[in-house]
Amino acid sequence: MTPVTRQEVLGLYRKIFRIAKKWQSASGQVEETLKEKDYIKNEAKTLFRKNKDVTDPKLIKQCIEECEARIEIGLHYNIPYPRPIHLPPMGLAHKQGRTFRQQEKLRKISKPIYLKSHDEIS
Repeated sequence: MTPVTRQEVLGLYRKIFRIAKKWQSASGQVEETLKEKDYIKNEAKTLFRKNKDVTDPKLIKQCIEECEARIEIGLHYNIPYPRPIHLPPMGLAHKQGRTFRQQEKLRKISKPIYLKSHDEIS
């Protein structure tokens, strides 16, 4: 990891914890706010620790983009949890006779960047 990349990753980590410190839930309830703050901190710790040994520059870049996307979506919608996508089980078929394996491949390709790591740790 280059020094610039390392600084960028550590900056994102600090940014997440600053966001968690100032976080206010949409409902305004204290219990809900504390629960969401804990979720933000635990999710960040889990994902950063999981990816601490990544050395491939493309994969590091993808992780950074996912982190930035999740931060922006969370701040925009005021929801710390990843926004799910809703696709019907066989909704991606446009050719007659697609198999389930092909459907799973299409689902994986169509998944937004901000959900990639969420499914791996869930």
